[in-house]
Amino acid sequence: MKPIERSEILPIGEYETIRPHFRARVIEEKKRRRVPVGDVMSAVFENRDSVLLQIQEMLRTERITNEPAIGHELETYNEMLPGPSQLSVTMFVEIPEKETRDRMLVELAGLEDRVALEVAGQAYSLEQKRPPGYRPDRTTAVHYFKVTLPDDARKAIVAGGAEIAIVVNHPRYEVRSVLSPATKKSLAEDLMTP
Repeated sequence: MKPIERSEILPIGEYETIRPHFRARVIEEKKRRRVPVGDVMSAVFENRDSVLLQIQEMLRTERITNEPAIGHELETYNEMLPGPSQLSVTMFVEIPEKETRDRMLVELAGLEDRVALEVAGQAYSLEQKRPPGYRPDRTTAVHYFKVTLPDDARKAIVAGGAEIAIVVNHPRYEVRSVLSPATKKSLAEDLMTP
């Protein structure tokens, strides 16, 4: 997908005027792009709108107005956009109780190397850059994955009909979550977008 450009970012005051409508539209769109992954995880397939919303919301929340800081946010969030033949997935470990969550993050050490997207029975590993402060003895509550699809998998998604699933194959958490028709349609649209 084409990176978000500086010209697309609205000043905070202008963003406030469109925020209710824009935010509601993207949140509704994200519902189709969200996949429950077992009992304690979910995944969201990112696109330009979801990333643009995150940039605008970060600038608004942090009251960021200087150009170098805006440029930094653009650079950071543009990394979440998928490239050609890629899908981008943000995965969340969603355990509200802090003590249980902290224990589970230790138990799930190595999770980032055990997640795949399965297309028509073929698994493709989701890849994640190691974040600053990465620790091999625990995982994080949020993961930013990308998967580069071979041409046959991309074509299968675009054509529709193929079963698609997110698969976690970790000794402490094994799950296979099949994507809904609405989610598959969103991914097909992503893969057709230059």
